Amino acid sequence: METKLSYRKIIHVDMDAFYASVEQLDSPHLKGKPLVVGGSEKRGVVAAASYEARKFGVRSAMSGSLAKQKCPHLIFVKPRFARYKEISLKIRAIFYDYTDLVEPLSLDEAYLDVTKNKKGISSASVIAREIRNRIWDELQLSASAGISINKFLAKVASDINKPNGQKTIAPEEVIDFLEKLPIDKFYGVGKVTASKMFSSGIFTGLDLKKRSLEELTKLFGKSGAHYYNIVRGIQHSQVKPDRIRKSIASERTFKENLSSEIYMLEKLHQIADELEYRMKKEKAMGKTLTLKIKFSDFTQQTRSKTLPTFIYRKKDIMPLVQKLLYQEALKNSVRLLGLSFSNLNTHKKGPIWVQLSFDF
Repeated sequence: METKLSYRKIIHVDMDAFYASVEQLDSPHLKGKPLVVGGSEKRGVVAAASYEARKFGVRSAMSGSLAKQKCPHLIFVKPRFARYKEISLKIRAIFYDYTDLVEPLSLDEAYLDVTKNKKGISSASVIAREIRNRIWDELQLSASAGISINKFLAKVASDINKPNGQKTIAPEEVIDFLEKLPIDKFYGVGKVTASKMFSSGIFTGLDLKKRSLEELTKLFGKSGAHYYNIVRGIQHSQVKPDRIRKSIASERTFKENLSSEIYMLEKLHQIADELEYRMKKEKAMGKTLTLKIKFSDFTQQTRSKTLPTFIYRKKDIMPLVQKLLYQEALKNSVRLLGLSFSNLNTHKKGPIWVQLSFDF
């Protein structure tokens, strides 16, 4: 007797240019104009770019000065994270109408496991379309979605018909899709890894699939097994509704570069105040404190210290910060400083596993 294979139904919902779209929603005079959230003409980093700005090559994580060079009539808008979070919670409420298995990745994207859903809808593609329509009808914002049998494929699929579209990769299409997929389109394969793959003759999923597990492990260490599996459509990572926050951070980019450790310590006191506030808000403590330093040439350095006990108060943070700052001489003036706690006192909950028949 032939056994029907079982698959999960995973949706990845990704809001389109979320921060920028919210700004255009709240300020109609900005609609249709190239704008970025964050940064400025002289300082800072772009947090998000509208699609009008992207046409000029402006991207998130780009310096404000470079963004301005690419698009001279670019509009800079200060971020309003409280507003973005407010909208994000409304979007999430829509998700919960369909499933409790929602794993937020950030304010503007999430995974949903709709294998067994509250509406009793058999098609994950129909659910994704309903969710996107509701987000537009209720919030006047557009979203894109990817639908497939695991998180990796859903994430890749959500990028294919952006903005305001969706893509389904059905079970019988998975292998063919992956074999044809350019290697730099694989989620998690960044520029450095892609370059290494290119130099090894790996340009597509099919090229990757031809390599043995031993070869890939030799080339990419522990990640080799991950690449070996995903190109075969194998990924067991579940949608985790109680996803544990791994770190809490606070950082600042300065209008003028700092060249004196005394001035840096003054700024770090302010950053530590904010970090303590965020730790209290999250009811968290941490064992590992990390100092992040971004220099004027945009190179970055981190220095960390792990303690035997949990801390969160500024009075305990600052002695460690001072030691980390003076740990070695600074090679250049500094444009950004940040502090973060990891190794938090959070406890993982048991995973929720749902595996039923698939109907796209």
